[in-house]
Amino acid sequence: MTYAQLFPVAKPVIAMVHFPALPGSPRHQRGTSVDELVERVGADLDHLVSGGVDSVMFCNEDDRPYSLEVQLETVATMAAVIGQLRPLDRPFGVDVLWNPKSAMALAKATGAGFMREVVTGVYESDMGLWAPDAAELYRYRRLIDAEQVLVMANITPEFASPLGMRSVAQRARSALTSTLVDVLLIAGPMAGAEPDLALIAEATEAVGGRVPVFMNTGATAENIGRYLEVADGVIVGSGLKVDGSTWNRVDPARVVRFMEAVAVARAAAANGSSSAQR
Repeated sequence: MTYAQLFPVAKPVIAMVHFPALPGSPRHQRGTSVDELVERVGADLDHLVSGGVDSVMFCNEDDRPYSLEVQLETVATMAAVIGQLRPLDRPFGVDVLWNPKSAMALAKATGAGFMREVVTGVYESDMGLWAPDAAELYRYRRLIDAEQVLVMANITPEFASPLGMRSVAQRARSALTSTLVDVLLIAGPMAGAEPDLALIAEATEAVGGRVPVFMNTGATAENIGRYLEVADGVIVGSGLKVDGSTWNRVDPARVVRFMEAVAVARAAAANGSSSAQR
């Protein structure tokens, strides 16, 4: 499925559905059953869907500290929960922090339309030296017959700094031509932090409309208008939580306010396009 088929609306909103800490991670609450996870994750999902978001993305956000080697129990538990909760009326995606092959496997198993990961570049990070292998990921995608799964790639990942001297524009063009990503993501320095708006503009100009460029972190009802003047879409998590905190539950009122602000931004963009055509 192409990006346009998956996201027919202009400047789509992808809302994060954060899992609590899963089995095998340090913060996991022992004795928590899959049914209990379904109930908790499902409640947040219901608030997001009721608030009108265009898409959702399931993620093991609280499996801190993050690992580059995701274990089997993480993917298995996420698959069990998503299998029961996946929406049928809008696209959904998955993210497994921080292992692209695990995310691709999960997407294939659950029927997700897209995955998000860091798939290219080399970084110094909270997890140590971070060097994802895009060639391995794309060959794996073909091996498991998952070529319908779009790859959303973060080229300015949280909790990390790129090694080398290439600019965001250079990395964006390279990710498009050599890595074959479907959507480019620009993030702030950590979850819930705004990215530099100039970097979104730089990446957007560099790829020249050949792939969408999304705001990946830090979106709120207060700032989304100016970011959507430049970005082609947004992934939002913390801004929809109680008190704007990544680790809190989804706040239904915040979801409504956010989508109202997005509607204003979309209308402004549409009016701007109409004026330009005249």
